[in-house]
Amino acid sequence: RQMCIRDSIQRGDIYEANFCQEFYANGQINPLHIFKQLQFLSTPPFAVFFKNNFHFLMSASPERYLKKQGNLLISQPIKGTAKRSSDAAVDLRLKNTLFADPKERSENVMIVDLVRNDLSRIANKGSVEVEELSAVYSFKQVHHLISTIRAELDSKLSAVDAICASYPMGSMTGAPKIESMNIIDEFESTKRGLYSGSVGYINPEMDFDFNVVIRSILYSSSNKMLTVNVGSAITHKSIAEKEYEECLVKAEPMIQSLK
Repeated sequence: RQMCIRDSIQRGDIYEANFCQEFYANGQINPLHIFKQLQFLSTPPFAVFFKNNFHFLMSASPERYLKKQGNLLISQPIKGTAKRSSDAAVDLRLKNTLFADPKERSENVMIVDLVRNDLSRIANKGSVEVEELSAVYSFKQVHHLISTIRAELDSKLSAVDAICASYPMGSMTGAPKIESMNIIDEFESTKRGLYSGSVGYINPEMDFDFNVVIRSILYSSSNKMLTVNVGSAITHKSIAEKEYEECLVKAEPMIQSLK
């Protein structure tokens, strides 16, 4: 499937596609216990435990989709990943290699451009700016490249307008967004469901903060089905084996928490 995606890139249909795969198993679990284990392993900034009847989400998300505070909008897409090492010298080398890697940085820049374009449609003219580009942030299992894009929401528009203009988040689709979504729909073997969606809050002042549903376990207590989805960005320079290894690194804390 990656070769088919690369064919689309070579034809110029897209620049990048976020291609995901699903791991699944059957078994009965205590969702809250698993969630606590997952938080201990990952200590993520945008964690979520969510229950809707017999459906559960246990999320250790490191990624912010969109935040609104007053008229300020902040998006922080993640693109670019490297595993961590318990050896401090090796870990620093991995971090520096990620920061300097042209393929990983290009992934990030493409999505930053997409987010800038999304926000420009609902922002005051000239207010969209990249506050931080491809900065390295370190989590327990991985290093990530994260960029921060800010904009001022047009006073004539609402919080809902901001979400409608920018959802789904480009870090989980690719660029351009619509064509990447068409390719995802064609080539991914399962439907994502809540994975790669968003969970957050909207307060009475219509300020909000929403995450990206990644690094998550979905569980149905009615049929005892567990699913873990992970993905990586496919670009022209992608190597299939490395992209698969990246997916395994991302899946590790979820699998460990289930053990």
